[in-house]
Amino acid sequence: MTDTTAQFPFPPTSPEKAHEQMRRIREDRPMTQVQYAFGGKVWAIHRHAAVKQMLEDRRFVRKPFATGAMEVPYPVQFPDFLKTTMQFADPPEHTRLRRLVAKAFTMRRVELLREKTRRFAEDLLDAMERKGPPADLVRDYTLQVPILVLSELLGVPAADRDKFTAWSQVMLATNGLSEQELAEHGAALYTYLVELIAARRAEPADDLLSALATAREKDDSLTDEEILPIAMLLLVAGFDNTANFATQGVLALLRNPDQLRVFLADIDGVAPTLADEVLRHGGFALGNDVEGSAGLVPFVATEDVEIDGQLVRAGECVMADISTANHDENAFADPERFDVTRSPNPHLTLSHGLHHCLGASLARMEMQVIIGSVFRRFPGLALAGEESYATDFLTAGMSSLPVTW
Repeated sequence: MTDTTAQFPFPPTSPEKAHEQMRRIREDRPMTQVQYAFGGKVWAIHRHAAVKQMLEDRRFVRKPFATGAMEVPYPVQFPDFLKTTMQFADPPEHTRLRRLVAKAFTMRRVELLREKTRRFAEDLLDAMERKGPPADLVRDYTLQVPILVLSELLGVPAADRDKFTAWSQVMLATNGLSEQELAEHGAALYTYLVELIAARRAEPADDLLSALATAREKDDSLTDEEILPIAMLLLVAGFDNTANFATQGVLALLRNPDQLRVFLADIDGVAPTLADEVLRHGGFALGNDVEGSAGLVPFVATEDVEIDGQLVRAGECVMADISTANHDENAFADPERFDVTRSPNPHLTLSHGLHHCLGASLARMEMQVIIGSVFRRFPGLALAGEESYATDFLTAGMSSLPVTW
């Protein structure tokens, strides 16, 4: 009988070994019950079809984690504001919130941001070029564009963007600051957003906060108490995660010169498929996904459910092992290969079904612009050292990528 238990971390996150480990795991079993050192357990689902099955099954819910009826079964401390967002909601509450937010978070709004995103990228690249090589691509570029876009999206005035950026970065930090400092920064950001939402409700502008404040469905609308967590969630989902995947995309191209040549030959044409391939191929951590929708936040079974031959008992927790599922040979041809023209690309990084990421179009647009702009400006971009990863941020993304040109 196959052993379906393992100690965390599982699988080990070494990129050099990850593909082979993931393949063996998928062949051996559809899921593994991961045992954490502190005692928590969760089923990690490895196969693409099995992950989709779980995400489509309404018998898996999240509300018990939001209400405190159950503790999240692994050592990730979610901020309280996240537990009031759609990520932790189930129908009918989730359906209502998603419908109202979708009215504000439209593809048209995202596309209107594309040109401003290009200008933000170009301004930052101008500064890099003036300073000269080498540069830290994360600090000088990929981390800066998403926060500028997010500020523009939410309607943060230009004069407030420096302090908004500082508060946002603190909200994602996991250590380095005292509890008092974290509380003070969090309270400052909270107060600022409350006041901004009130201002936009009184005098709507052409930004997301105004659209959320005025979204209507018959007699239903979003309250200020519901809008605030949505704005806070965007900080987690749309800032550092987007920067991390954009940086991974640049690194993947530099490490795959044959794919870089394909991209440079037709940047605009290849950028859309490149963005999805980076989302599929990037990251090796268990449950890694850009929005936290499928992998980071677990589900709990409300009754006994069989998934791909494995029984999950009522009350047991499950999570999607996104990276492993995204390399499933039953869903992707030659899955270990980084292919910038891969299509179709049914990756699960932005989740699936009920919890499919509402910000998916924004994440894709930003990645297309960030990666495309830097290679247009510096077609000879090259690595100038080894990348490093953050250990003090919630998303544990790339903290440094030295480059030259």
